[in-house]
Parts: sequence; structure tokens; C-alpha cells
Amino acid sequence: MTTSTRETQIAADPDVPLIRITREFDAPPAKVFRAHTDPDLVVQWLGPRGLEMRIDHYDCRTGGSYRYLHSDGNGEYAFRGCFHEVRPDELIVQTFTFEGQPDGVALEKLVLTDLGGGRTRLTSTSLCDSFADRDAMLASGMDVGVVQGYERLDELLGR
Repeated sequence: MTTSTRETQIAADPDVPLIRITREFDAPPAKVFRAHTDPDLVVQWLGPRGLEMRIDHYDCRTGGSYRYLHSDGNGEYAFRGCFHEVRPDELIVQTFTFEGQPDGVALEKLVLTDLGGGRTRLTSTSLCDSFADRDAMLASGMDVGVVQGYERLDELLGR
């Protein structure tokens, strides 16, 4: 399955339980990286429109961890994980768990590539425990959150 909305590409690997997201931004890697690591900025763009985000803790450094919640009129949705490797302006490797399904842990790798001219390509992979977990993640509506979140990130980076 591949979904492409505007510039965001979301693809499921046919051979490995992996989701690959690719998106380009009109901002240099340092600015895109900061938007992913500064909790005051993360809360402004991560996730779909219409959900409120609250950060419990967000320590984006090698060995750090995070927990945040999205909420709407239907309830709260909590997510948590650990940062395994953080390299300024180029790489974030972390785990990702939706607390509603605590046995499903994805290993995520976000790579920022400098395209020159103040542009950055973001490539994110999420390796899931199984094809069933990967397919459940895709069916959860995560594509809406990713696409709208990156639209919101574009707006934030343009300020």
C-alpha cells in the first residue's frame, strides 16, 4: 500500500513489516531537527488537526525518553518511547508505543537529508513487530495524523 497526499509519501514495505514516510520541507535540516526535538515546538505540530496535545515529558537526547497524549471529545490517546540515538540535524532513532496497544513496539528511524537551498528531505521508517501490527498501525488512521502533522509543521517552519 502506498498513500501520497500532497508531498507526504507513506509506503508499506511488501517484504518487511515496515512503514516508510518521505516528506520534503522548505527549511534547513537544523530547523526541521529542532522542530522534532524541542517540546515547545513538537506540541505545536505533531498529530492531526482537531486533537489537543499534552506532553508528559520529552527528553530528546541519546538515552532520553518521552510520553505525550493526544485528546479529543472521545478520550485520550497516550504514546511513549525511548530515544536510542540522537544526532543533531541528521538522525533520531527511537521506540514508539501506543499505550492502547502496549505490546506493539515500533523501532523508528528519522533521517534528515540536506537538499541544499534551505530544503530538507525527511525519511522516517517504522519497523513493527509483525505484519499484523504494521497493518493495524496503517489502518488506525495514522496517515491522517502524519499528513496533517507535516502540514502543521510546514506552517510552523514558515513563521
